[in-house]
Amino acid sequence: MIKLESKDQLFWLCQCCGWAAYALLTELLIKIPGSEPWNIHLGHLVLDTSCGFLITLLLRRLYATARRHQARLSIALHLGYLMTASLLWTQFKWFTLQGFYGSWWQPMTWFDFGTWTSASLTMLATWTAGYYGIKIYLDNVEQRHKAAEAMHLAKESQLKMLRYQLNPHFMFNSINAICTLILKQHNSQAVGMLEKLCDLLRYSLYTDPLAKITVREEVTILQTYVDIEQCRFQSHLNVQIHCDTVCEQLLIPSLLLQPLVENALKHGMSQQSSMEISVTFGCVGEHLQIDIRDNGSGFGDPGSEVGGIGMKNCQERLQLIYPEHSEFHCGNQLEGGAWIRIRLPREQAYQQKAAALTARESL
Repeated sequence: MIKLESKDQLFWLCQCCGWAAYALLTELLIKIPGSEPWNIHLGHLVLDTSCGFLITLLLRRLYATARRHQARLSIALHLGYLMTASLLWTQFKWFTLQGFYGSWWQPMTWFDFGTWTSASLTMLATWTAGYYGIKIYLDNVEQRHKAAEAMHLAKESQLKMLRYQLNPHFMFNSINAICTLILKQHNSQAVGMLEKLCDLLRYSLYTDPLAKITVREEVTILQTYVDIEQCRFQSHLNVQIHCDTVCEQLLIPSLLLQPLVENALKHGMSQQSSMEISVTFGCVGEHLQIDIRDNGSGFGDPGSEVGGIGMKNCQERLQLIYPEHSEFHCGNQLEGGAWIRIRLPREQAYQQKAAALTARESL
């Protein structure tokens, strides 16, 4: 497969191949069936093709100049250049042919003039159509590529914004909790909570917000967050995290679940003497299913806005990362509390490595 690094390379490839095809077809369809001697028609064919080649190079420059003007003037210039080039090429072909026969000043009949000029005009008009056809196609491809790149950059920026938007909210709550423990002189708990917080923030800062991690890693960081909150709520909080072994190497957006568990504590803990939260990872068909359940106060009235900033950001991240390939549902349990169900496409960790390797090899 030929890789073309620029439009100029593609132009020269098409230019050389196109005029080689012109020379071959002229030889097979016109020169060989004619009565011209070999030493005349081969020499004339070389000069004819070379002149056409050079004239189209000149037309390319003239067309570039004409495109800078307004539409009507540009069209008029294109037509003028095309007609002039056709006449020049016709005259060159005629006089060089006469030269091979030893007669430089043999005038053209009107029939010969019309026939040869029509052939020249047809060929140069075909070259012009092909030139602009390929140029417009490449320009459209370039524009689509730029638009896709802009969309990709915008998507990356939005995902980073959504990820980093969560951190100040969580830090504010955690630091307040540490301050409370210090004021109550629970220094050992404050130190433990601060160490866990450092681990969580270190992970958050040094992990690419756009990268996916394994479910096992997500469970580890989620457990770190739970340990922080456990220092804060002690026996009033019970969080159970269960993950099927088959799910551990599946990929998931990093720090996806921490804001959802934080949301459950924020909106459900205030009216409960104790809080129970369960997080379950399982595989259902071709999907990774995550269930989060709590015994808190639920989401409130059906007509009210469900959840807080954590849930909103989670849904937006899923829509950006898995457009139309993820599910996010939530509601209230009959026995009290809220539930959230997320379904993501099953994606193994080795698939991400293989895709990254393929991308590097294609560069």
